[in-house]
Amino acid sequence: MSEIKLENMEFHAYHGYMGHEQTLGNTFLVSVDMKLHTELAEITDKLEDTLNYQTVYNVVKEQMEVPSKLIEHVGYRILNAIFSQFPQIQRVKVKISKQNPPLGGKVSAVSFQLEKKR
Repeated sequence: MSEIKLENMEFHAYHGYMGHEQTLGNTFLVSVDMKLHTELAEITDKLEDTLNYQTVYNVVKEQMEVPSKLIEHVGYRILNAIFSQFPQIQRVKVKISKQNPPLGGKVSAVSFQLEKKR
């Protein structure tokens, strides 16, 4: 079993409970950690024998473009979209970090992480 990670993909998105978050948006970092079998690609050196992580990035980007009030909801959508579109993935972990959340003090990020296994 191997791991493919897309780390700290950066998006400007409109997720948040407060009105100004939905209007102005914020910077979010998304990391996706996937476990799958890559033995065939290791031998053949062919993209079709592994996971094309460009397509995973596109799924994440599509979900980040849908405004939500909670990052928990965004993470759930990303996790389930990846799991349903890529059956070769045995485990996926998604982490979303909202940079500089409006908490009334200096906080670099708030993060949410979830995981799903087959």
